[in-house]
Amino acid sequence: MNYNKAEFHACYGQFSQIPESVTTEIVFAGRSNVGKSTLINKIFNRKSLARVSSVPGKTATINFYKLEDVFFVDLPGYGYAKVAKSEKRRWADLIEGYLNADRNIELVFLLIDMRHAPSEDDIHMINFLIDAELPFVIILTKADKLNKTNRAKMMSEFAETIPYFDDIHVIPFSSQTFEGVEEVRRIIEETAEEARSYSADEEID
Repeated sequence: MNYNKAEFHACYGQFSQIPESVTTEIVFAGRSNVGKSTLINKIFNRKSLARVSSVPGKTATINFYKLEDVFFVDLPGYGYAKVAKSEKRRWADLIEGYLNADRNIELVFLLIDMRHAPSEDDIHMINFLIDAELPFVIILTKADKLNKTNRAKMMSEFAETIPYFDDIHVIPFSSQTFEGVEEVRRIIEETAEEARSYSADEEID
């Protein structure tokens, strides 16, 4: 895949606005300010494909990006306290409506800040993805902020607090050192190719 050719497609503030799913969708989810926009920009080798903000809760819409026959879906960050309850409810309805819908979601990248223990919202999301049988990968962002000792400490903590941690594919990621970027790209390409093969087999049948 030529990642430089990724383009912004559309954004939606209400679930009812989102068109029917027609092709593979790969999703990015995580707490507010965890680094989803930064990760998206690194994957696609762009400075501002996704808008990066230092203000938590800035992404209040579901943003769709397109590359070849794949949509990349950036969900609003969850867990940001300093917004009105009505706005929190709208975000929750948007996220839950999307994830519960009958869509071609082939993979979810769930981002967690490697410097901190997972929040209740993170654990809730992990349990939701497991119960919904949605395939997911955990990306531990801001990995460059920790030294080797603190990394090992946090990995031990994640193993104790995240359900089925040993069975989950986990990728440390850094926007500064590019750690994890190629691994994420490889998983994207494998996921897209598997979806294409499955679709081709269905057409033959």
